[in-house]
Amino acid sequence: MDQPFRAYRVHQDESGFRSGVERLDVSALPDADVTIKVHYSSVNYKDGLASIPEGKIVKTYPFIPGIDLAGEVMASRDARFQPGDRVLCTGYGLGVTHEGGFAEVARVPGDWLVALPDGLSPREAMAIGTAGFTAALSVRRLLDNGLAPGQGPVLVLGATGGVGSMAVAILSRLGFAVTAVTGKPESREKLVAFGAAEVLSREEAASGAKGVLSKERWAAIVDPVGGAMTADLLKSVRYGGSVALSGLTGGGGIETSVYPFILRGINLLGIDSVFCPEPLRHRLWQLLSGEWKPEQVLTGGITEYSLEQLPEALNTVLAGKAIGRQVISLN
Repeated sequence: MDQPFRAYRVHQDESGFRSGVERLDVSALPDADVTIKVHYSSVNYKDGLASIPEGKIVKTYPFIPGIDLAGEVMASRDARFQPGDRVLCTGYGLGVTHEGGFAEVARVPGDWLVALPDGLSPREAMAIGTAGFTAALSVRRLLDNGLAPGQGPVLVLGATGGVGSMAVAILSRLGFAVTAVTGKPESREKLVAFGAAEVLSREEAASGAKGVLSKERWAAIVDPVGGAMTADLLKSVRYGGSVALSGLTGGGGIETSVYPFILRGINLLGIDSVFCPEPLRHRLWQLLSGEWKPEQVLTGGITEYSLEQLPEALNTVLAGKAIGRQVISLN
């Protein structure tokens, strides 16, 4: 355990901003209950922001990003975990305020860990990662607010991205008619393979959204994008429907009116996967390993990179060109 390991670190100092793969000793990691040999991590939009100086994610340098990890326990002061246990970690401060998963070794508090469900390999767990967990949490909140198959199509924005592609796969597996929205027309066949019944451009999805209300079209919306399009689409949610909002790649502000809420009784559901309560977190990972397992994306929507290739993956997600999920192998 004292042997040096590889890690992707970012620096910001008098020499400027720089990043790359380095060899570190375990003593460089924060003191925490559980030491993990990381097998896989994944790339999320937040990781992309952590890799650039203007991203405003990382506050202390040098730093190891990576908000997801899956691997094997090497050492533990937490009685719940023993050497050899397979675990995963998403959320909390990982890769934001606490050294993250873009390293061959990580140390994290035991309270942050989830035992890897039997139905998932470490690679599959990271193909799901924070993005898939956020999609599952979005679906769970929609179901809890009355969504059921047969009520009408469910719209998924940013459908080629991590949250969107996972939401398409999960919803289609649960029997919903999914309409996928994308700015990448060339990805139509891929989205149909993920489970979409219909694929629309952004313009087609927002068409007719004029005035304070427009024609009722969507039983619910999974929205990892935010911004102006969210405001437009609120007008076309069916009576009593819900919008699960989890992202801001389209902007951090929403200019809307009260009319969709008071005349159609729709629900705007905020989705936070970072501090999701432990019982729900464990329940959702069990679902993701079984009846909610997004097989379509896990089969045909994963791009794998080595740690040395990580900058390519980070640039891809920042440019909005990622389709499906990107995993980082640390084996």
